[in-house]
Amino acid sequence: MTRRLPYPQVKSLADPSALRDRLAELGVDLTVADEVDAAGVLATAFEVADPARLLLIPNRFCVLPMEGWDGTDEGRPSDLVRRRWERFGASGAGLVWGGEAVAVRRDGRANPHQLTINNNSVEDLSGLLAGLRSAADGVGVTPVVGLQLTHSGRWSRPDGPPAPRTARTDPLLDARVGATPSSLFSDDELDELVECFVEAAEVARAAGFDFVDLKACHGYLGHELLAAHERPGRYGGDLEGRSRFLRSCVDGVRERVPDLAVGVRLSVFDPGPYRAGEDGVGAPDPAALDVFSPVGLDGPDLSETIEVVRMLSDRGVRLVCTTVGSPYWSPHAQRPAWFPPSDGYTPPRDPIVDAVAMLQATRDLRVAVPGGTVVVGTGYTYFQQFIGHVAQATLDAGWVDSVGLGRSALSYPDLPADVLAGRPVRPRSLCRTFSDCTTAPRHGLVSGCYPLDEFYKARPERVELARIKRDLD
Repeated sequence: MTRRLPYPQVKSLADPSALRDRLAELGVDLTVADEVDAAGVLATAFEVADPARLLLIPNRFCVLPMEGWDGTDEGRPSDLVRRRWERFGASGAGLVWGGEAVAVRRDGRANPHQLTINNNSVEDLSGLLAGLRSAADGVGVTPVVGLQLTHSGRWSRPDGPPAPRTARTDPLLDARVGATPSSLFSDDELDELVECFVEAAEVARAAGFDFVDLKACHGYLGHELLAAHERPGRYGGDLEGRSRFLRSCVDGVRERVPDLAVGVRLSVFDPGPYRAGEDGVGAPDPAALDVFSPVGLDGPDLSETIEVVRMLSDRGVRLVCTTVGSPYWSPHAQRPAWFPPSDGYTPPRDPIVDAVAMLQATRDLRVAVPGGTVVVGTGYTYFQQFIGHVAQATLDAGWVDSVGLGRSALSYPDLPADVLAGRPVRPRSLCRTFSDCTTAPRHGLVSGCYPLDEFYKARPERVELARIKRDLD
């Protein structure tokens, strides 16, 4: 059970000065602009000098990828998927990072309705891309569009029940999903999976995408391998071994799809597994203190993260998107919310602190990585009516190159278009972090914003979701 937070909601803060006052009370370092200049830094174009192709991105907004729960049983797009992609196209954002996570093969799906690379994928994905680009034409933007490629690893549920495939042994996380020694990928199987990622990249290029994202975040396989400290063999041990899978995927794409740009979304630090205490408040899982080695890179120290990004830069990867932790064990850090999801817990501190922590980590990474690396930041949605104020200020201060929006793109996809046109944001469309976009899929319902999107408000799943939430209370 969770409880509401003893902190002020962002929507109660009257203006940027009030937000700054709250940040000062918390002792948090974040710059906030007094006014948003529609013709200022947010509207500026920038380049990504990937050796495969030069990407010209027309403005500083980015729509982040999310895992869809509304494809067909075969992993093909449905009308709901097409609607979401068209809304992303109409957002006005200059960069669409992946649309959503697409599994490179069936056993890597995180849910039974996740999009999956299959024999129909070139046609299906080119259709999705055409719909997105047509919608973008309607708002006068030509976005750069990528496709996020993933294997869900220990969080795979291709038919509904957990069917984990793991990168390493972890007693705590293994117990959460019922992983056994037979769940562990062998080195030979990982070699085969590299080939699956490369083949999926070939599909993405044939469908017309500008780049692929080789996903290495949120506890999925590409992320977990980066923490395989105790794993023997070629894909574990030191950082050279732990990064081998990611590097091999990049190298394979470079060799086989030489005109396709490559990006990586990376969990740059990890607080470790949390769980609800007796009072419902999240705290580090005591069992993790003895057995957990950070899934990803080593805690808030970004030294290994920086080294991984340097390795990627040596291979021409110029596009990196930051995030932290995992929605499966640290949602307060990865997706700060005033209303926690059904399988979450009451955040241990004001969610503003965790939103700022993501931005600060992005800043520190951007300062340290090689020149020419474009860094897309995460954590802006929680600032709600102040998204533009925080986005402009962090861009001006050099914290980020592009402003990533995730959940807010479900409730208010055209926020970038409004900001760039100098229009005031629409308060009733702003994501208030109700977490229904997480709670609904966790219970097998299609993904969407049920509280704020009129389309989803009218769907029968909204009634079912209300019943589920009542039962949980």
